[in-house]
Order: sequence, then C-alpha cells, then structure tokens
Amino acid sequence: MKTKILIITVLGLFGLIACNQASENDGQSNEEQELSGSNKGQAFIESDGFDKNVLEVAIGNEDFSTLVAAVQAAGVENALVNAGPLTVFAPNNTAFGKLPEGTVEELVKEENKAKLSYILTNHVAPANYTIKTLIKNAEKGRKLYMASGEYVD
Repeated sequence: MKTKILIITVLGLFGLIACNQASENDGQSNEEQELSGSNKGQAFIESDGFDKNVLEVAIGNEDFSTLVAAVQAAGVENALVNAGPLTVFAPNNTAFGKLPEGTVEELVKEENKAKLSYILTNHVAPANYTIKTLIKNAEKGRKLYMASGEYVD
C-alpha cells in the first residue's frame, strides 16, 4: 500500500513538472522558441555586478566598443565569460583603427562571421598568464593554446 502511494506521488510530481515546462512555452511558435534559445550560455546570464567578467568589463569601457561590437557580431560572447582562468588579448579601439580601412566593416558582415569568430577566439587563452610568464614563454619559444583551438607564438 505504501509503495503504491509513493509511486502515485512520484508520477504526480512528474506530471506537474511536465505541465509547468509546457506552459512556459505557451504562446510561442517553434521559430520564436528557437530564436530565444540562440542566446544561451554564460554570457547571457545576469550577473550580480560585483565580480564582472571580461565581457562586462569591455562593455563598460568605451575604449573597447569596437571589440564588443565585433564579439557580438561573431556571436562569441561566451568565450569571454568563461569562469576562468582566462587571458584575453583585447585590442582597443586604437588598435582596430590601425587596421586597413574597411577591414572591420568587412569582418562584421554576416558572411564573414566564421572568420571573425576564429580571429576573436584566437585572442582568448583559457589560462591565466602574467606578463612575466608571457615573456618567459616567448623567450623559450613556447606556444600558447587559444580558445580557437590553435597554438600561437
């Protein structure tokens, strides 16, 4: 008798959970549900504002507005909010300004999204490197592993 009550209770809980999840999507078409799912990942979680991630720091600093626009155009926000350790070689607006004219405008086009994504993730190292460590690694000819999956000198 106790086993039957337990089974009925568990089944009832599963039913309530299923109904709740179904009601969360009520009123949304499949296309709307897919679009809302495109902004998933750590980059799209509201932070408490105390421990800012790299993306939040960049967004809050006008010197990195071109980088932020490029990151958003490439859709690689999650690469900059990894829990870490994380080292980002973040070019500022002045650095972007030194590129040949039209380079940034060309890279942020939808058809160049994969290329831009590769370039940006090639500026993110999933490790914590101090300047001293970077200099030592360079002197020894060591390469750094980047979020793009490549090793760079």
